[in-house]
Amino acid sequence: MGALLNFFPEYKAWIISSFLQPVGDIFIKMMKMIVIPLVFACMVGAIAGNGDSKAIGRVGVKALFYFFVVTSIAIVCGLLVGNLAQPGVGANLTTLTNTQSLSLPSTSESTGFAQVILNIIPDNIVGAMAQGKLLPVLFFSVMFGFGLSALDKEKKMPLIAVVNAISATMFKVTHIVMHYSPIGIFGLIGVTVANFGLSALLPLAKLIAVTYVAVILFGVVVLGGIAKVAGINIFDLIKAIKDELILAFSTAASATVMPQLIEKVEAYGAPRSIATLVIPTGYSFNLDGASLFVGIGTLFIAQLYEIPLSLADQVMLIIIMVLTSKGAAGVPGAMFVILTATLTSAGLPVEGIAFIAGVYRLMDMPITALNVLGNALAPLVVAKWENQYRMPAAPVVAPEERPQVLTSSISAGSSANAT
Repeated sequence: MGALLNFFPEYKAWIISSFLQPVGDIFIKMMKMIVIPLVFACMVGAIAGNGDSKAIGRVGVKALFYFFVVTSIAIVCGLLVGNLAQPGVGANLTTLTNTQSLSLPSTSESTGFAQVILNIIPDNIVGAMAQGKLLPVLFFSVMFGFGLSALDKEKKMPLIAVVNAISATMFKVTHIVMHYSPIGIFGLIGVTVANFGLSALLPLAKLIAVTYVAVILFGVVVLGGIAKVAGINIFDLIKAIKDELILAFSTAASATVMPQLIEKVEAYGAPRSIATLVIPTGYSFNLDGASLFVGIGTLFIAQLYEIPLSLADQVMLIIIMVLTSKGAAGVPGAMFVILTATLTSAGLPVEGIAFIAGVYRLMDMPITALNVLGNALAPLVVAKWENQYRMPAAPVVAPEERPQVLTSSISAGSSANAT
């Protein structure tokens, strides 16, 4: 459909705006609708139901340490790929200017350390939920969970049961929404194909190809190596979450797969108390694909403007990227915020981001899929680290194909899974 529309430009805008875009947006909105109540219920249930605040704190610290190490490795790998492949060498600025839409994304939001802390703490939790701000909701959920766990048993157990019921209900809602996913994906892919003709892609074909190759290599080599050290087969994990990876790739929105990812990771061997804590947190702090692309994108712009960067310059870039990538966690348009902060700190031309923005959607697809794979592996590694990993007795299947397993695991509650 998308390819055909390029041959009928007189109908293209109308079909996209009246049919394809709304069909895709409906699916994205329904999946985002699920995320906030699901994250709140799962986090509160995991913390309050566990009963061991020290264990929860230990898991959180280990998860954050893991996130820091892996995303830092991703940044270094991105710079390495950028140096070897040199995606910006040979690109013609005149051609790019004529074919790309040069509208620079808004990146005015501050990413200073004090501002990051303020962004995490909500002044109105209802407002944060309404705006879909994940970090403030995570913060409130953790505080609420610890507060609930401190109550007497007769007071907290009824509320824990309610929270677990909400969690179970949201998983059921997810299964209902997923029946619409083929239609939504059809619309989203149609829009993507229709909006990008060869004239727009050719000047940046090398950057796009380098991004895809880098994502595949990082997933297989780096994440595969981490998985092997932890005693996990990365290819078995990819097979187990293949539906979530395809959906994340198609929609370029990792939020669309969070509910299913939690279930799949739990079925793969991570206790629910760990899966529901690590995965939502990883959605803000463990963006392996985004971290990988920051290195590639920065070198692309430097090469595009023929600005040489010494080894010392690139070491400084790594430090800057590590800080800015964590500082922009949860900020809308985080990729462009990180790139802007990095380019500004390094003295590189910020306007170069506009060239990337023109086709970023095509690169965002594999980047999002890698983010999902990284966040599927993280709770399994932490579970191994905590000696709580349970080898799955059977191949992991889609949640709707195993309702009896899901029902029993939810009814048992977070505390049962942690034992």
